[in-house]
Amino acid sequence: AKGFLINAKGYQGRTIGEPSVEPSIRGPQEAFVEVLKINIGLIRRRLRDPNLCFEVHKLGRRGKSDVAIAYIKGIVDQDIVHEVRKRMDSIDIDNLSTTVEIGQLISDSPNCIFPLFQSTERPDKVVSALCEGRVAILMDGSPEAVIVPVTFPILMQSADDYFENWIIASFIRISRYISLLISTLLPALYISTVSFHPGMLPTNLALSIASTRSGVPFPVIIEAILMEFVLELLQEASIRLPKVVGQTVSIVGGLVIGQAAVQAGIVSPIMVIVIAITAVTSFTIPNYSLDISTRTLRIPFMILATTFGSFGVSVGILWVLTYLCSLESFGVGYMESL
Repeated sequence: AKGFLINAKGYQGRTIGEPSVEPSIRGPQEAFVEVLKINIGLIRRRLRDPNLCFEVHKLGRRGKSDVAIAYIKGIVDQDIVHEVRKRMDSIDIDNLSTTVEIGQLISDSPNCIFPLFQSTERPDKVVSALCEGRVAILMDGSPEAVIVPVTFPILMQSADDYFENWIIASFIRISRYISLLISTLLPALYISTVSFHPGMLPTNLALSIASTRSGVPFPVIIEAILMEFVLELLQEASIRLPKVVGQTVSIVGGLVIGQAAVQAGIVSPIMVIVIAITAVTSFTIPNYSLDISTRTLRIPFMILATTFGSFGVSVGILWVLTYLCSLESFGVGYMESL
């Protein structure tokens, strides 16, 4: 007397592969693809809770893209779900390309350089976020999911942190915070020390730095900005080039340009060391958007160090901390711990 109408339509797309942006040593090796139904299946396979909900919306006046809101009823704060629906319904655009574009349109402060949403390509990270009471947004045609709300401590977490002893994981996470500070402040601290406070250094080190900079024709700020600009060019080149030659070009280019610049007397060897340490520590930041934010802050900190010395760096740190404490992501303080 009754029948079922079941949609069994198949979709052509790439196979499920390993995460390329968020690799893991011991975690699952599956990443989202561009097909929404497959991504929903990856989440449901890991989370078989009957309270897991997916709400599918159509966004874009012309594109009519399928966008799914995922949350666990009974764990999530319904006010956050309502706010996500409200902001998504207010999006008025012809077409949407990725979930990251949705995250930028619904974030609390669109002009903020710090990421106010978390984007990930890992289904296990989305499942962990749903169990914490957060909301995930997936889109057909995008291999990434957006998770809200997000806080600064969450962006500093890695998938491998949960596969180690809590002591080891805490040590690794603390070292990650130290690397974040070094990546942001090391060039500015070097400039302020050399320009304003050389007496803080040991005598032999101060004389060594002065001797290496004796033939450099530029001030230390120009030297730092020049090396920082070259570093950014090498990073962009390694990303845009094919994978076969990208890594080789970045390594060989860095070695050749750094050695040639020192031999030509354009920059000092100590500046090459400072920029190299800055680059290495920036690679330890798990979230790519947060890494870009720290790279953006280096130039203002270097200008403050050149103008006011260590006092300017201290004022800049206080201003950044105050700004971070004033940010919110869907009603949650950015510096809170969920």
